[in-house]
Amino acid sequence: MPARGDDNAAREVKALKVLQFIGGMAFLCAFVPVAQAAAAPKKPAPAATMAPVPPRTPDAVTQHAIVLDGKTISYTARAGTITLRNQDHKPTLRMFYVAYTENGANPQTRPVTFLYNGGPGSSSMWLQMGSWGPVRVVVGDGAITGPPPYRIVKNAYSLLDTTDLVFIDMPDSGFGRIVGAGTPKMFFGVDQDVDAFGQFIERYLNAFGRWNSPKFLYGESYGTTRSAALVNHLQQMGIGVNGVVLQSSILNFGLDFTNASPIGGDDWPYAFYLPSEAATAWYHNALPNRPAHLRPFVQKVASFATGEYLNALAQGAQISPSLANDVVAKIHAYTGLPQRYIRNNNLRVPYWRLESELLRSQGVDVGRLDSRFQTPSLDRADNSPRWDPTDAAIDYPYTTAINQYLREDLHYHTSLLYRTQVYGIIQKDGGWDNKHDGNPTTDVAPDLAAAMSYDPQLKIFSANGYYDFATPFTATVYTLNHLNVKSSLLGNITYGFYKSGHMIYLAPHALQHYHDDLELWYAATLAGR
Repeated sequence: MPARGDDNAAREVKALKVLQFIGGMAFLCAFVPVAQAAAAPKKPAPAATMAPVPPRTPDAVTQHAIVLDGKTISYTARAGTITLRNQDHKPTLRMFYVAYTENGANPQTRPVTFLYNGGPGSSSMWLQMGSWGPVRVVVGDGAITGPPPYRIVKNAYSLLDTTDLVFIDMPDSGFGRIVGAGTPKMFFGVDQDVDAFGQFIERYLNAFGRWNSPKFLYGESYGTTRSAALVNHLQQMGIGVNGVVLQSSILNFGLDFTNASPIGGDDWPYAFYLPSEAATAWYHNALPNRPAHLRPFVQKVASFATGEYLNALAQGAQISPSLANDVVAKIHAYTGLPQRYIRNNNLRVPYWRLESELLRSQGVDVGRLDSRFQTPSLDRADNSPRWDPTDAAIDYPYTTAINQYLREDLHYHTSLLYRTQVYGIIQKDGGWDNKHDGNPTTDVAPDLAAAMSYDPQLKIFSANGYYDFATPFTATVYTLNHLNVKSSLLGNITYGFYKSGHMIYLAPHALQHYHDDLELWYAATLAGR
């Protein structure tokens, strides 16, 4: 190996020869400092190094049986990861999932449903331990569950008698992690997230021979946003989908009810969540003349909200005193709120104010995700609750149940922590990219409309809870009624409305009703296949 000085001398000679080679410019050599001529050429920027890929935890595969509707179903539970890769085939992400598949079933005819929660940032813990899997954790029905121990029981409402189930944790949540060449920006955004789920589903179909199985997507909350874009994305990948379940939907964030302002004319959200406010008042017996039945009552309120009420709000400061008096009286009748309070809110009562105001005299706040739940107010003068009473009721049991079940019952052995959510990680890494197809405001209603038009046999089930302030049912119905598709395609949408909240399965009576509706819907969707 030559000495460092010898190497520099060689570079000087080479540099001078290059300059002398240039015809009429050779005279410049006399004016080029030797140090400059001898300077080493700039080195190219070092290539980005790929982060080390940790060893993969082996999948846990166990055998079980459950009796559903009098029939014993033997099934395999597989808890594991599928590795996503970039265009250079380098690993970028390990997505965690739990699949339940009936033993001995024909994969050509046996449906498979891919399920996931929302956020964006949530794992599938809630659906996994509360809805259609073979087990569920028991929580209070509209009441605080309290500390452990908790009961994890066989789920009599499981859909395993109808479909195989694959519960998927979103990127970096659960036991999934970004690895190797992956970066947060590759996954933390509307379109990036859809790409990841699309690749996961394709790789799952490859790995387990499910290409010709009937396929369903099931998303809750932001999971409905994902599903609307994902079904369109999968179709363009050549992957047909038979049906999509949209539970507690938000498809067009331009109609976002959480950011409504009484200043400037943003009136639509007040109309959208007034029926949910009325349902909440009905549940808590806060109405001056409480109707006997909920459903016709909320239908009446919804008709008022999107008709007379919205037209009155549109008049702004020009509203006549008589019309304002009429609106105030009706809101009082529908919510039980004092008329003076309604006037002080300029006829527009945000749901977070109703959460604190409805039962203020009792010193309690009601929930956002499910307004049946309540906790004592920390400050009885607050304008909104300090926390969501729904969280106080379910966070402990669900977090405990998912860890107990995966680690002890399914024997998935890892030193990783189960990330129930990754909201903090998303914010730390620059936040969620809300752009979709280049638009800064997320709106996937066009994706759903395109998917329904591309495949006129695609079926949709829209499930909604009356006591849901996160995604009020009136906004969902409005959005689905404005897809601008051929009128006959609207017949492919089936609606379900339940006496529960955002997470419909928290109320056992609603869970049973929902289960029966879905079984009928699956059967109708698969008829003749």
